[in-house]
Amino acid sequence: MENIRIQLDESEIPTHWYNVIADMPNPPAPPLGGDGKPVTPEKMLEIFPGAILEQEMSGERWIAIPEEVRDIYRMWRPSPLCRALRLEQALGTPAKIYYKYEGVSPAGSHKPNTAVPQAYYNKQAGIKRIATETGAGQWGSSIALAGQMFGLEVCVYMVKVSYDQKPFRRSMMQTWGAKVVASPSNLTQAGRGVLAKDPNSPGSLGIAISEAVEDAASRADTNYALGSVLNHVILHQTVIGLETKKQFEKIGAYPDMVFAPCGGGSNFGGIAFPFLADKAAGKKVRLVAVEPTSCPTLTKGHYAYDYGDMSGYTPMMLMYTLGHDFVPPGIHAGGLRYHGDSPLVSQLYKEGLIEAVAVAQVATFEAGVQFARSEGIIPAPESCHAIRACIDEALRCKQTGESKTLLFNLSGHGHFDMASYDKYFAGGLEDYDYPEEEIQAALLRLPKVA
Repeated sequence: MENIRIQLDESEIPTHWYNVIADMPNPPAPPLGGDGKPVTPEKMLEIFPGAILEQEMSGERWIAIPEEVRDIYRMWRPSPLCRALRLEQALGTPAKIYYKYEGVSPAGSHKPNTAVPQAYYNKQAGIKRIATETGAGQWGSSIALAGQMFGLEVCVYMVKVSYDQKPFRRSMMQTWGAKVVASPSNLTQAGRGVLAKDPNSPGSLGIAISEAVEDAASRADTNYALGSVLNHVILHQTVIGLETKKQFEKIGAYPDMVFAPCGGGSNFGGIAFPFLADKAAGKKVRLVAVEPTSCPTLTKGHYAYDYGDMSGYTPMMLMYTLGHDFVPPGIHAGGLRYHGDSPLVSQLYKEGLIEAVAVAQVATFEAGVQFARSEGIIPAPESCHAIRACIDEALRCKQTGESKTLLFNLSGHGHFDMASYDKYFAGGLEDYDYPEEEIQAALLRLPKVA
């Protein structure tokens, strides 16, 4: 029988993270302050520990993973690479479909890959408390878990629509000792400002980031931790792609296309960036970021400097953006409801080295159900986006007869998202294409940079 689960030994957990900046054709643009000048390291040190800031700014190709972090990674890493044979048969496609399954982590998603090192470096710096935000709850759960491991207090500002949609994610965070606050809240000036304008605001990641950054900046014992977007976060996630490459080597195969959900970018960058190194060396591989049509950052956004949060507390980053005051509709893939994108992902897309597609909500759930009925795993709504794009390509292969090797990142399970599946089965989900006029209006309010 052919092996459908390709495993690595614990000794094969990567010893270093891969920094894609070393292989990018052009250096990344620097983050800017409100005065339009590059942000000084001293400013960033107000909310980040020095080790994290060094990684954020590093151009080194390989950065060593601390043994304390690798030891914790052993709780769920290496994660399996699986052949989706039953899905291939259901589709009748000649394509070979593989998925890297990150739902084996304690939090049920890929997010602990960066939560653990972030908690470690903050502990090393003498920090006592972490403030952060979360959308669907995977990041909040992960940093709550990591904070517990290193004895850190954690406060999570959870986007209100997800706070209401996903009560059991909230329970997970509380089980691991975190305080969870529905955002926008009355605890911060940023939150109070939003509520004054719209008492029924559903919240957004941009708003929640503002609250968390304000919280961290107001207390000497507190730092801010981010679950996506920034360079160091994607750096930590590259353990996914590095393991995957080793697993393909074991079976003498290599993907023609790699798909991953893309909200802030850590999911996509984590699996795709190590393959980008091969692409830079001449290997032919297509890397596809998949986003929702309701939050089409890469496919319809504007490439410009913009704030990472709603209130303008964060530095301005050169990225694809829908405008920092963009409030997305309450789609059920809460982890993909971000107005911007990773500057690294954005630059690579701008330079044509990666691709992006947007898919509709109902179609993603159709794909997730088909995958679950074939492979047994119920995927998170975010992961369903990658599954949708992968299935669409597999069906194209059925038409053309091509036997491509397709890979997607199954970034988490959907066990805490069953209310969303219930709504899908009841016919209560709708597709939503964010209106072009709304996007253009938001872009008019981008900060002016000389």
